[in-house]
Amino acid sequence: MMNDIPNLDELIRMALLEDVGDGDHSTLACIPPSATASAKMVAKQDGILCGMEVGQRVFQFVNDDYYHSLLPIRVTPFKEDGQEVRKGDILMTVEGSSGVILTAERTALNFMQRMSGIATQTHKMVQMLNGLHTQLLDTRKTTPNMRLLEKYAVKCGGGTNHRIGLYDMIMLKDNHIDFAGGIEAAIDRTHAYLEEKGKKLKIEIEVRDLDELQRVLDHGGVDRIMLDNFDVDTLREAVKRIGGRYETEASGGITEATLRPYAQTGVDFISVGALTHHIKSLDISLVKN
Repeated sequence: MMNDIPNLDELIRMALLEDVGDGDHSTLACIPPSATASAKMVAKQDGILCGMEVGQRVFQFVNDDYYHSLLPIRVTPFKEDGQEVRKGDILMTVEGSSGVILTAERTALNFMQRMSGIATQTHKMVQMLNGLHTQLLDTRKTTPNMRLLEKYAVKCGGGTNHRIGLYDMIMLKDNHIDFAGGIEAAIDRTHAYLEEKGKKLKIEIEVRDLDELQRVLDHGGVDRIMLDNFDVDTLREAVKRIGGRYETEASGGITEATLRPYAQTGVDFISVGALTHHIKSLDISLVKN
């Protein structure tokens, strides 16, 4: 999926520009240009690894763009994205210019720690759905410019990507419905728009209660119904009423403690924004060999 991230090199360059600016003066001040070293990246806690390719690219970019080093930077990976790692595992080794290793360290770790944190939390919640058909979805609640990397991390953790952005799926949320003048008007205008533009996009609509759900069922014209902020009992009733005619998605404040009870209602998808916007990074460090 890394090949599906067309702006990855630009993203890495922007991250390095933010951190390095006109030079890593701490390193330039005390490390001779000719100095070489070897370092290892180590997991300091158990988790699911993600971001290995990004980390490797960071070291290469610093070597080529900032130091213009004639020395090769040799990165040797020992683990792969999506793999379970244990505290103390060596993830990769890096050999080459000491300056390059020191300058690249923090940016490489920032990417990998965050991505691994997302993959780890996703994996944990996916495991809670064992034996059920419900799929765990991410949302658009992502770090600006990091969305594709964060959604890649969700997939590494065993989760499923929802729409990538505003462009690849229609989602009629409460404000769309209210601004459009109601459920029926929002659905009808959407179909007219798609026909006019010659687009074929799936349509999902959000409902806030059973009355709104009934209006959608009576009107039709959607592919998926999002049941927003329903309690477990009401969600179970909603799924029963839908009866498999449309895909179903539960959303709104669902946590680890409530995930499985919600899934046991038979809902097809559960979306959890916290997968990408409220996670703890995995602890990883780089140390000298």
